[in-house]
Amino acid sequence: MRFVFASLLWLCSSLSLAQLPGTGTAAVTFSQPEFLPVEEAYQLAVEAQPGGTLRLYWRIADTYYLYQHAFEFSLQSAGSNIPLDVQLPEALERHDEFFGEVQVYYLDADIRLQAAEVPQYARLTVKSQGCADAGLCYPPRTELFDIDFVGGTVSPVPLSARQAAAPVAAAPATAALASLPYMMLLAFLGGTILNLMPCVFPILSLKVLGFARSSSHERLRHSWLYAAGVVVSFLAVATALILLQRAGQAIGWGFQLQSPVFVIALAYLFLVMGLSLSGMLQLGGGLMNVGSGLAGRQGDSGSFFTGVLAVVVASPCTAPFMGTALGFAITQPAAVALAVFFALGAGMAAPLLLLGYSARARNWLPRPGPWMDTLKQLLAFPLYGSAIWLLWVAGRQTGVDTMAAALTGALLLALGLWLWHSALWRRILALSCLVLAVLLGLWQSPLEAGGDRDLRAAEPAWSAATVAELRQQGRAVFVDVTADWCITCIANERTVLNTAHMRAAFAERDVAYLVADWTNHDAEIAGFLREHGRTGIPLYVLYPADPAAEPVILPQILTTSTVMRALDTVAPVKGKIAGNI
Repeated sequence: MRFVFASLLWLCSSLSLAQLPGTGTAAVTFSQPEFLPVEEAYQLAVEAQPGGTLRLYWRIADTYYLYQHAFEFSLQSAGSNIPLDVQLPEALERHDEFFGEVQVYYLDADIRLQAAEVPQYARLTVKSQGCADAGLCYPPRTELFDIDFVGGTVSPVPLSARQAAAPVAAAPATAALASLPYMMLLAFLGGTILNLMPCVFPILSLKVLGFARSSSHERLRHSWLYAAGVVVSFLAVATALILLQRAGQAIGWGFQLQSPVFVIALAYLFLVMGLSLSGMLQLGGGLMNVGSGLAGRQGDSGSFFTGVLAVVVASPCTAPFMGTALGFAITQPAAVALAVFFALGAGMAAPLLLLGYSARARNWLPRPGPWMDTLKQLLAFPLYGSAIWLLWVAGRQTGVDTMAAALTGALLLALGLWLWHSALWRRILALSCLVLAVLLGLWQSPLEAGGDRDLRAAEPAWSAATVAELRQQGRAVFVDVTADWCITCIANERTVLNTAHMRAAFAERDVAYLVADWTNHDAEIAGFLREHGRTGIPLYVLYPADPAAEPVILPQILTTSTVMRALDTVAPVKGKIAGNI
């Protein structure tokens, strides 16, 4: 079942062009094994001079060079950015296999920074990237320095102290507002792509079918009602996240799927919708309004609640661009976070609004005919598949006995709805079945708390201490933050991470593969996500063996080439040197 959903999702993943920072080229390998560590290849000295001038002097090893375009400098004091006038020396032109025509520095680089104002104390952040003529290109490097302008002293900030200094370097409110338009654009694009996910597409398709026989006025009204349902639901989710996090709860996107009761309830909903689309159940108007037949209802309430339903079923999915936007939103003030979630909902509602307004877009749709009933029945099967998958997730969370109870409840639910006719005795029997179905859905075996984790037990469990210990032993570490209810995670595992080729690549490089399983709530994993600017999963972090080196964060949609480029750069095979990630 995981493979089925992984295959469906991967049809959409080609839309993502997300890459690692500083990436964009394939790895290049060489047979020459000897290359300098990055701190020996590029040695930086910083000098504080009178009047707020900083001199940055790099000694660059022979046959190594630094990119001029990769330099970034920032100076902060008391949480505020101080403008800098950057004076760069002349550089050499070079045709680079990674970035094309570039300006580079050989042997040394002497750069002056002039601060617009001179504080007593400040923190300087310097970013740079360099390569070797023989082919190795290092990942981007960040160095921090504490500056005492009065005393004229400069102190490098060790890696262990950087995390504690995060509040000092936090962006002020003005910086958050400056980034807001870009983050809203990412959220809008992520919301649009969500419509292609296998859990959402059947819901959207049903509303599109209704357009075939609707008047112009009806199309516009129902499009806006659907959009309102989507946006209101996203804002409700955002409000719940903000309130719970401020109350001290370590949660993120998809947190409701960490509750087996919610997972089972969602499976029941998919089952009832599928039976309705298959024509096996004729649901009454009252039941329509409370959710089971919302996708097929043509009334105003049906359109609004179909938008609500689309957001509910989208929670297992993470589209490209969503991770960055949501991670930014959760770390910002409430108004900024709500704006990002509003953009996410607007993006998800945009395709249906486009069909409502654009005659050209509607012309792409086939003409009405008997095919519509056939398609309606066909769309029931993805819903059945989703129900099976969700019940499997519930079993993974709590155990096989709970899954069996939920399956029995699903059977009684279908029987109760089939019995729901005018005869009193049938209604009483149907009501009894429905009550039993609810009770079975709520039941969890007390002997199986924590569920059956055998499928992931073969992988070492993640912890910050384990990562630190492995790096002290000289091993690179790949951390996979995943969950059984995360469709994107399952797709990446099936098509990339759990393949024989990738397993061999990890073993060949002696890279430890650690799994942080977030299927059930785990505050430590939630904190790990926040440390990396994320509020949802998947998250993939590759740590170099050197404990002082910065980790690399991979995209949420993986490809084999993306992971291999990261491995070749961070942990190359002995005798091979890789190009830039």
